[in-house]
Amino acid sequence: MIMKIELTDENAKLPDYAHEGDAGMDLYAVESVTLQPGERKLVGTGLKIQLPPNTEAQIRPKSGLALKNGITLLNTPGTVDEGYRGEVEVILINHSREAYSVEIGQKIAQMVIMPVTRVTVEKVDHLEDSVRGQGGFGSTGL
Repeated sequence: MIMKIELTDENAKLPDYAHEGDAGMDLYAVESVTLQPGERKLVGTGLKIQLPPNTEAQIRPKSGLALKNGITLLNTPGTVDEGYRGEVEVILINHSREAYSVEIGQKIAQMVIMPVTRVTVEKVDHLEDSVRGQGGFGSTGL
């Protein structure tokens, strides 16, 4: 499969896989921003993408950034739909107690390309019973 990419900023870097077999490609910041504790900001990647047919791009946090600095994505995974042609941007949030500065060229997220399955929605009067039923939050124990 081929994903076409347009670079829209002089600081933009193509996403890349850090290791053979990795699921996610690293995404890089094209701007410097400082996140105060509890603050969220939209950070650009300088990328526009054209996904292969029947796929989506999921934008996910970098585990090291989250563990070491308390920086993660506010909506995760974020979804980039196949037909979207705007810049891929990342909503970062600072969950730490200290300000954190993102530098140009820094890894800020990862992008995983996933297949999309579309369904036909059918309205019914009742759903079939299941073993689980309505058991939800904590119903299987902690």
